[in-house]
Amino acid sequence: MANTDERRQYRDETLPVEDRVEDLLDRMTLREKIGQLVGTWAGDLESMKDVDDVATEIVEHGVGAVASFGWAGAHDQRLENVVDTVNQLQDVARSETRLGIPLLFSVDAVHGHAYVSEGTAFPNGLGMAATWDESLTESVAEVTAAEVRASGAHQNYSPTCDVARDPRWGRTFETFGESPYLVGQLAAAKVRGYQGDDLRDPDSVVATAKHFPAYGEPTRGEDASPVETSEYVLRNTFLPPFIDALEAGAESVMPCYNAINGDPAHGSRHVLQTLLRENLGFDGTTVSDWHGVEMLHESHRVTPDHRGSVRLTREAGLDIASVDTVDHADHLRSLVEEGEIDESVVDQSVRRVLRLKFELGLFEDPFVDPSTATDVVGSDEHRAKALAAARKSMTLLSNEGTLPLDDDTDILVAGPNADDPIHQLGGWSVPDPEGTDIVTVRDGIESLADGTVTYERGTGIASTGDVDAAARAAEDADVAVVAVGENWYLHEFGPNETSGTDNDEFPNRTQLDLSDAQRELLEAIEATGTPIIGVLVTGRPLAVNWLAEHAAGLLMAYYPGTMGGRAVAETLFGDNEPSGRLPISVPRSAGHLPTRFNYLRHPTPIGEEEHPDSYDPLFAFGHGESYAEFEFGDVELSETTIGPHGTATVSVPVANTSDRAGSTVVQAYVSDDVSSRVTPVKELRGFDRVTLDAGESGTATIQISAQSLGLVQADGSRTTEPGAYTVKVAGQEATLTVGPGSD
Repeated sequence: MANTDERRQYRDETLPVEDRVEDLLDRMTLREKIGQLVGTWAGDLESMKDVDDVATEIVEHGVGAVASFGWAGAHDQRLENVVDTVNQLQDVARSETRLGIPLLFSVDAVHGHAYVSEGTAFPNGLGMAATWDESLTESVAEVTAAEVRASGAHQNYSPTCDVARDPRWGRTFETFGESPYLVGQLAAAKVRGYQGDDLRDPDSVVATAKHFPAYGEPTRGEDASPVETSEYVLRNTFLPPFIDALEAGAESVMPCYNAINGDPAHGSRHVLQTLLRENLGFDGTTVSDWHGVEMLHESHRVTPDHRGSVRLTREAGLDIASVDTVDHADHLRSLVEEGEIDESVVDQSVRRVLRLKFELGLFEDPFVDPSTATDVVGSDEHRAKALAAARKSMTLLSNEGTLPLDDDTDILVAGPNADDPIHQLGGWSVPDPEGTDIVTVRDGIESLADGTVTYERGTGIASTGDVDAAARAAEDADVAVVAVGENWYLHEFGPNETSGTDNDEFPNRTQLDLSDAQRELLEAIEATGTPIIGVLVTGRPLAVNWLAEHAAGLLMAYYPGTMGGRAVAETLFGDNEPSGRLPISVPRSAGHLPTRFNYLRHPTPIGEEEHPDSYDPLFAFGHGESYAEFEFGDVELSETTIGPHGTATVSVPVANTSDRAGSTVVQAYVSDDVSSRVTPVKELRGFDRVTLDAGESGTATIQISAQSLGLVQADGSRTTEPGAYTVKVAGQEATLTVGPGSD
């Protein structure tokens, strides 16, 4: 039983946190210390663990963290069960252990509290990135934090700071795209939204920047496969978003599964100590990914067994092994007792974990109020925010004038993603629609249309269906809205359409085309002469060359979340102005990869008279059409020459010349005219979203600092070389010169 001696300093909330940490640490046995560094799970992961199983681990092994992935079982993740589980286990930790140390609950709420049936799901990563809106992203994170904390979790395994460099990678949908700048700005916004001003706030949770340091360009796009990258690319492409997240205050970091240049991140002292703590100054907690410790001996083979992997991760500086549970604790204890790991290593990690628990206020009140949870999770206000985010993410790729549709249009709704709520949510969501309240594309269209709406699915993601029925229905319709793309982790795709992996969670693809079944459906409808409006519900850019050529309109909806179907319908009917812009390039085929806007300069191949077009996307990064029309004035710089620490303001007049309100994203790209190292042909360095009424004029303003133009060196310092830089905005160019010396 817990000792209730109130004279214990760690129970005195008026004392400084560090004093409370040291007082508690001095009282802990080795077993109790180690328990704080291992986690378990409640629910259905690899095997089922019920509340009694976890309670036993807490009492007998001092386990101090619980991952709430699959809290109440994969198909029963209702809020009531989640809250009940949290309170039961916190009661065990508080009343049935000697020191009564509360549990730290964590969750993967990467696009809203989507692992709870009643939770609010926002657009997944790429969709939020398409909004190009830091303020909206921060407010979405605030909603997520409120729902997560209200249901009993304290740490969110988000934001994803990975730069997506290969769209074949199955986790592309989680990212904010291919621009280090855009990823960093939105990751920092999420950190601010999650953590707020004080972790004691009942609406705040710990942010976890993941997956450090380089995850987004695995070999062949295969998840967790090696990343071979230069120090130059690591410092200037992969690390900047993490730096932005840490500068925003992220309290925790999760390493990647990959080996980076042959060095697995989970067991790398260079990654977790030299790079993260010494170079970047991080002093928070590090937490393993799900099987990151076990992979060291099972996959990477850099240790002979689990015990060796535990030793390697502890020497590297890992703090919490998320779900390595009892075996990890036993191995770590024996390693310390036998003198292979100094107890001071354990103490340092325990300090970080306890500090976090004190900062969260868990020692004062670790329990959840069920009525508060019910009021907060999935509230009308939060669903309205999900709709606002989905609306802003809608990216119109092409339009031959068919859009927007008239209200009285007779519409065929077809395709595998037109009426499937789980496909619409995408990954990191409940895998069963029971208990959810999701507005699908079909729902949205039926609620807004005055004409006749007919629904025929036609086909699955990769399985054939009744294509003939869909074609017959198209003959009687004015337009066919066909929602195609991917499902929740591509479960229906077979070996010929993915990498052949059995891992449904992180599917990797060898090609980026629509499946044969979906192409058959589209071609059958097109043969009727009825115009097709394609809606892409997908977690990555797909090579939709045929659809781009034959569709009367093409809308990128990403995985749009709870209210996504409403946002799609409003956009199709013109009630919502499409203002999303692509955060990632859409390639013409997998054979064209890499297709990214910020490729490095390179010479013309021998024998060719002209430089080849290395960037030849189907749709370019930053692309997105609008119903409204905009004209841009001349680009002006507040300063044409700045010092190495100076800042210039880029101003661009913008006029809405149409008869409807609209929003556009003005993007500033910069290239270094002459540099000591080979640099990208251009990099995004700023943007401004401008919203104007019909006939209204305004000005886009973007700040560009000299420091942001610099290159990160091997020691982590950023150096901006003096010279001329070309600033490209709205099809225009201006020259910004950075002078030598001080400002």
